[in-house]
Amino acid sequence: MKIEPCATALANTGTVIAVRGGVVDVVFDAGPLPEIEHVLSVDWDGEAALVLEVQSHLDPRTVRTVALQNTYGLSRGTGVTATGGPLTVPVGDTVLGRLLDVTGAIRDDGRPLAPDTPRQPIHRRAPKLVVRDKPSALLETGIKVIDLLAPLAQGGKAAMFGGAGVGKTVLVMELIHAMAQNYHGISVFAGIGERSREGHELLSDMQHSGMLAKTALVFGQMNEPSGARWRVALSALTIAEYFRDVRKQDVLLLMDNVFRFVQAGAEVSGLLGRLPSRVGYQPTLATEVAALQERIASVDGVAVTAIEAVYVPADDFTDPAVAAISAHVESQIVLSRTMAAEGMYPAIDPLASTSALLTAAVVGDRHYRIAEQVRATITRYQELQDIIALLGMDELGAVDRKVVDRARKLQRFLTQPFAVTEAFTGKPGCSVTREQTLAGCEAILSGQCDAWDEGSLYMTGTLEQARAREQAAQNPPSAP
Repeated sequence: MKIEPCATALANTGTVIAVRGGVVDVVFDAGPLPEIEHVLSVDWDGEAALVLEVQSHLDPRTVRTVALQNTYGLSRGTGVTATGGPLTVPVGDTVLGRLLDVTGAIRDDGRPLAPDTPRQPIHRRAPKLVVRDKPSALLETGIKVIDLLAPLAQGGKAAMFGGAGVGKTVLVMELIHAMAQNYHGISVFAGIGERSREGHELLSDMQHSGMLAKTALVFGQMNEPSGARWRVALSALTIAEYFRDVRKQDVLLLMDNVFRFVQAGAEVSGLLGRLPSRVGYQPTLATEVAALQERIASVDGVAVTAIEAVYVPADDFTDPAVAAISAHVESQIVLSRTMAAEGMYPAIDPLASTSALLTAAVVGDRHYRIAEQVRATITRYQELQDIIALLGMDELGAVDRKVVDRARKLQRFLTQPFAVTEAFTGKPGCSVTREQTLAGCEAILSGQCDAWDEGSLYMTGTLEQARAREQAAQNPPSAP
């Protein structure tokens, strides 16, 4: 992809004087220096276009830039042309159903975009507070534990926090599948530091679900330079903002993985020679996260709803990157390695997961009451686990034994098979409405299922499906 300079920048050319990985220094002999966050186009004979983004002015003639593509083969003395503006990406209906990279170039081997496709700069100010809408409407996902204990807001931001291998990407894929059935707006997916395998699986799943026609995919893969992974989230967000501000359409923005956005920023910061901050992160960590998160907002009745996966390094939820991201979201879905080890999928911690919408004023008195009772029951069970491990269930009182039994049944009822894992588990995925989830939890809390085997509630959908399984277990078909 060739980025054309604007008329005012045609005479502003420079020369590469240093290449250090993804950082390139450029000297200009005449004319004003390009502004910070403006891009330069490299005039070389490489296989692909090379775009540099200005990060600092070293002296009145020299700028330090970050490359958004691989700099392999770039040498000193190569010519550079200032474009006169920041990086722009294509927006509008023509990008729906397409896979783009950080610069907006097509990467799905399909037809090129039309020359008159509108483009917008990736760097924009966040909407002012006075024009923002407060998220309040519930976004039903069909996933029981989320809809019950960490409900999502339409026009809000939700983050799924978890360490490696606990199911963040699977949960994002299932949410995409659920939205394909229940959500009728535009979707934009930002793959930040994604593996090639994950990107290919996502593209295939979206094609099969029929959701691809209303989705734009923007990828900065794991093997790309840190500059691409650092800016790809802004490219995807720019596409979402166009549909919100110009087309007045609701947008679902999915990002996997936001931690790699922070990680790429730390790599760029180190390459630029900045002193690191806590735990080796960039000193501008909070500013960079805020610049991304505060642009995700609902304006004039049009919602941008963000669902973000966040890797938690070494399962340390006090990590500065995790803390910086969590400060900007309304719903926090925490995945537990302990629950994953016990086979409780989705491995969402019912006690650590929270939502600002879980109030009686938003979800209603009945939902709030049931959610609090579920949490209280599971909390009491966890308090008794040490006693159970040492002395056994027989040493508990009758009341505590009943609490433990109901808590274990609640934990199993809040598991469910996913559509995206059907090929591995052999169990068809199921979607459960919020009302069905509330009815099931209410029945367990009231003792209607005390005589049931807890296995009847494991990996099932509604309470009716669990009841049918229980009856089948109690009345097995007679042998011929």
